This record gives sequence, structure tokens and C-alpha cells, in this order.
Amino acid sequence: MWAILSFVVFTLFVGCYAWWRMRKVNLHTQDGYFLGGRSLTGPVIAASLIMTNISTEHLVGMNGSAYKNGFIIIAWEVTSALALIVAAVYFVPKYLRMGLTTIPEYLERRFDKGTRSLIALFLMVSFAVTLLPIVLYTGAINLESIFDLSTMLGVSTERGLWITVVVVGCLGAAYAIIGGLKAVAVSDVIYGYGLLIGGMLIPVLALIYIGDGNPLTGLGRVFENSPEKFNVIGDEDSVLPFSTLFTGLVINQLYFWCMNQTIVQRVLGAKNLKEAQKGLLYTGLLKILVPFIIVLPGVIGFYYFQDSYYDQQDLVYPALVKRVLPVPLLGLFAAVIVGAVLSTFNAVLNSASTIFSIDVYKRLINKNASERTLVRMGRLVATVLAITSIIAAPFVANAPDGLYQLLQELNGIFFIPIASIMLGGFFFRRISAQGAKVALITGLIFYVLCTFVIEVDIHFVHVWGIEFLLNMAVMFAVSWWYPRDIIALENPVAETVSMEAWSYTRPFAILLVVITVAIYILLGNV
Repeated sequence: MWAILSFVVFTLFVGCYAWWRMRKVNLHTQDGYFLGGRSLTGPVIAASLIMTNISTEHLVGMNGSAYKNGFIIIAWEVTSALALIVAAVYFVPKYLRMGLTTIPEYLERRFDKGTRSLIALFLMVSFAVTLLPIVLYTGAINLESIFDLSTMLGVSTERGLWITVVVVGCLGAAYAIIGGLKAVAVSDVIYGYGLLIGGMLIPVLALIYIGDGNPLTGLGRVFENSPEKFNVIGDEDSVLPFSTLFTGLVINQLYFWCMNQTIVQRVLGAKNLKEAQKGLLYTGLLKILVPFIIVLPGVIGFYYFQDSYYDQQDLVYPALVKRVLPVPLLGLFAAVIVGAVLSTFNAVLNSASTIFSIDVYKRLINKNASERTLVRMGRLVATVLAITSIIAAPFVANAPDGLYQLLQELNGIFFIPIASIMLGGFFFRRISAQGAKVALITGLIFYVLCTFVIEVDIHFVHVWGIEFLLNMAVMFAVSWWYPRDIIALENPVAETVSMEAWSYTRPFAILLVVITVAIYILLGNV
């Protein structure tokens, strides 16, 4: 009873707070609905970025992977700090100077309208078939495990998961569809605090119990139980070899933090460049701290449960939560779990609606559409995507290497080809639109064949790196046969916010680099 009450109270509080902060925002304009009126500050951007990124596929999926594979998977997190530095120093100043609303908008300026349309289609499909269903399903796993909803409702576990997916999906859709980016970002601040506090509480309480009141003693016992799980250097036959940090992982991180619409849209809503850079670099620091929430609990779970969950690794984190968290706090933590689901789910829906309205509807269907019409169409497509993701969510169950690994494998279908085109467009002036479009298709076919059709004895992250090189070669070859008509880049200045840089960008960036390198030096010899 206490768990349910605390869950309801916290969820209502976040909803009321978001409504109060939103009461004066004009949601009928393009900037107001899709970019929060370009009014976001650094701390709000950081909270929204971390909540957009860290959802239940991390809490459940990464902890499940850490339970089985140990600390080697922190590469997904700590190397993000380096990509965020690149975003703050290089990419975002360019985006803000161009006054962009979407990433495909840049691609039309650099290449042509066809490239913009293809990328918009790619992004819409990627949202619908990868991230949204996995986020919903991992959230349902957590809530079912914590509350045992199927027993409360008198239904099977499978039916309970379906019901949870539908309820959470509808709640998340309501936030994104009604309130736009501002509502998502404001609620993310509260849920972000909840995630950091609640997420840290799980390993701290577990270590206190294991150490008979002393968390350091508890950490020592966990280490003595399985010291190999604290090593961050993955072998070549591991789930994430160390060598992948220098091949495909580099491209993935650059894409995700510098070119991904869902991430970049929060920064495009900044009130000025200074706040945008603050938000990105604050996020970099948080990403270094995040492994304490989404990796360490998995290793602690191995101490408690040994290999009893090896065939169902995505269930180990909910089991640990129920074991160490007092009953009155279960409801609050469940609310945080829902918040993590809502934040990512809302963010993706908001980005999808932005891309559809700006890059598809206004360009290809109704060129004279008013801002109110664009907002209305954005809400419509968000509704359709929410429904399709709810239907697809249960079909991602039983991924052989865990849900987080499945998500990353699926992301490679879309991320690497788009990253290749973006990086080629920014750094190589001679690459033409024809080259970009051919590389997009060949890269997609190559990755699908090597990952899901032909058995290739190469780690899929290495396949990302090979795919990137192939895409670049294709772009250069096709561009040699079909060169650009104009060599100079057409990036007209359309500044909509102040472009004064944050004075602490460089020292903060250096600090993040030093911490990242230190982690690998200190834990690389365990």
C-alpha cells in the first residue's frame, strides 16, 4: 500500500510541476512546441540529456550485461564524455549559427532535398522499430518485478507486461503530445534528481548490507567474490573488446551525441551558446558518474545471485531492487523508473514529430502549412508512433545477449550510415549528394548482411568501423563520377540566439579527458 501511495504522489507532483512551468509557454508556434521556445538553460539541458539517454534499457539492460560481463561495458558510458566535448566545441556552435531545427535540415543545405528526405525516413523508422519498443518493454519488466502487477491484477505475467506497456506508453505519449519539448525537459529535471538519488541508493544500500553497515567493507567483499568483473579492458572474445573503443565505438559516440536528433534537439532549444555548452559538458561529467547506477549494481547482483540469472540477465536488476530497497521506498523508485521510461519515450516522440512536421510534411505535403498546422501534424504522428511502439514492445523479449546489446545492434543499421554522411559532409567538401545517397543504401545493406544474415566472426562494433570506411570509400568514388556543382559549403548564417561561448569550456573539457583516461589506467589492470 505504501509503495503504491508513494508512487502516485511522486508521479502527480511531477505532472503538476510540469503544468505550472508550462502555463505561460506558447505551444502553438514551431519554436515553442518543438524547441521549448529556445529558452533552455545549461542545468535543464543536462538533466534532459541524461534522462533522454539513461532509461530502463540502461537500468535493466546494462546492469544485466554488467552482471554477466562486468565493468568492460562502461565504455558505452565514459567515452560519451569525449564525444560531448566534440559536440560542445565543434558541432553545436555550427548548428546554432545556422539556426537549425532538425539535423535533416542541415543535410539539405549541404547536399540536396533528396538526402534530407532519405535521412528523415531513416530516423522515423529507427525510432519506431528500435528504441521506443525496447524502452517500453524494459520499463514494464521493472514495474512488473517491483509491484508484481500480474498477481495484483490476477493475470499472467505476459498479460501483466502488456498492460504495463500500454499504461506507461499512453502516459508518456500524453506528456510529449500535449506539452512538447518544454514539458519533457521540465519533467526531466525532477525525474533526473530522482534517478540520481534513487539509482545511487540501490548500490549503496546493497554494499551497506553486504558490509554489515560499512559500504567500503561491502565493496571489498564484492570485489573479492569476483575481481575479474572490475576490469574495464575487454578481451577480443568478450561482449565489448577494448579494441572497439578505437573502431566503431568512436563513430557511434560521435553520431549519438553530436548528430542524433533526439539529443541535439535539447541543445537546439538552448537560450544561447553558453548554456548549450554548459549543458553538454555537465552531461559529460554525469556520464562518467552514471556507471555507479547502471553498472555497479549488476556486479553486486552477481555477488547476491551468482549465475542463477545467466539465462535471464535482464531480470537481475529488478531482483536486486526488491532485495535491498525498503518497501516504503519501492513506490518512489518505481516512479523514478516510470520517469526514466517517460523521459526517453517522450524525447523520441518529440524528435519524431519534429522531423515529420519540418522535414516531411512542410516540404513534401503542404509547403504553405501554418505553424499551428505543423504542431497539429507533429502531435498526430507522435500518437501513431506511440501506438505502434506499444504494439511492438513485447516482441523484443528474450534477446539472447540482453536488451541493451540488442538495442546497440539494431542502432547500427541506422546510426553508422547517417554518421558517415554527416562527417563526410562536414569535413570533405567534394562529397556530393549522389555519393551520400548511394553510401546510405550500401552501408545499410552491408551491415544487415554482416550482422543478421551472414555469420561473420567479427564483433558488431568492429563491423561499424568497417562499414564507416566502406561508406566513406563509396562516397568518394561516387562523388568522383558525379561531383558537386559548387565546392563551397552553403551554410548561411541564421543566428537565432547569442553565440558567446562559455569561458570554462576548455578547462572543463580537459578535466573530462583526464578523468576518462584515469578510469582506464586505474581499472585496466584489475
